[in-house]
Amino acid sequence: MLNIPSIPLYEYAERVKKVQAAMKAEGYDLLLSYGNEAEPQYVRYFSNYWPSFETAGVLIPAEGKPMLLIGPESYTYAADRTKIPDIRQLKAFRESSEPEYPGKKLDTFNNVFAEMLGDKPIRRFGVAGLPLMTIGVYEALAESLKVYGDVKIEKADEIVNKIRMIKTENELACMRAAARITHETFDYVLENIRVGMTEQQVVGLALGKMHELGAERESYPLWVLTGKGSNQAISRPRNKAIEKGDMTFIQIGARVDGYASSIGRPVVFGKATPEQRELIEVGYRAQADVISRLAAGVPAADVAKFHVENVTKMGYGDWLLYGPCHGNGTMEGEAPWIETTSDYNLEENMTFCVDIFLGSAKTETGLRMEDVVCVKKGGAENLTDYPRRLFEIDC
Repeated sequence: MLNIPSIPLYEYAERVKKVQAAMKAEGYDLLLSYGNEAEPQYVRYFSNYWPSFETAGVLIPAEGKPMLLIGPESYTYAADRTKIPDIRQLKAFRESSEPEYPGKKLDTFNNVFAEMLGDKPIRRFGVAGLPLMTIGVYEALAESLKVYGDVKIEKADEIVNKIRMIKTENELACMRAAARITHETFDYVLENIRVGMTEQQVVGLALGKMHELGAERESYPLWVLTGKGSNQAISRPRNKAIEKGDMTFIQIGARVDGYASSIGRPVVFGKATPEQRELIEVGYRAQADVISRLAAGVPAADVAKFHVENVTKMGYGDWLLYGPCHGNGTMEGEAPWIETTSDYNLEENMTFCVDIFLGSAKTETGLRMEDVVCVKKGGAENLTDYPRRLFEIDC
């Protein structure tokens, strides 16, 4: 086995205790922390279980032990991975092709609620991950709650988000390991990328290397965008070959024990044109200036407002889409974002992707400078710390 850090069992128990204290303060009787294959963060944060095909949830009472709720097919998988020993299989969490599983005895929300609460009432019910919930799960949950009267399903993402925003030393160890693997993978890609490769082939280079180095999976569906179309802020790789003269933007991120990392850099094949060089320099300056302003106690909105003014002064205000930072941890993009409307101050051990995306609809080109940082009292620790230089590949 590779020497890769992981979150210890006791920390999962501590997370449950923290969320239960927050639930009591807000008056919640039950909280369902819900997730799916693409966005497992709310489930995995409490259980380490990452659903595949099906969806899942961790049901947490204000007092007592949590349960892991899964679909009908995943018991042996869940039992092998979960940090929560009590597992229940619900039809509501089945895969989207909606098999009926005739003859299979399955639990329901109602019998799980009764088992967990006995005769106690449900007055307030929250869901963390509510925007992810399918209509099938929502309707089954709403129908089950009718037994308890007029109980609304409330969005409770913030209860969990406030806890996981501040990373522990164990979480930071996983994030540093993910950052190291991402850094080494990016090096490998730059050593092996060539004109004529397709975007998809370059992604293949990255995926193979990061797994060799110990990543459990990628942080997100990686992408490489070259030439026209590189102004896509969110994308997937195409069967498009890299050509001489292309500016190609590369996004790579490895995941370790649930914790994500990311590096984004532009690469020019051949000598950069003056326009390409200027855009890259603006991106690097903008990212460095944002990182220099990240410190505990700083109002998040001030960082975002500075970024908009800074990029606008450099002549690229119309290339801005968002930013300049979003939370990073159990997802590459998790709460909170740093935006001009943010109403919180930065705190020590908050972690962010400093994500400077600049894209032009006019030229159909763009780039992203991205690194993962951890906020400290006197500044920010750059976990990925990838070089900010002009990457030109000989053709």
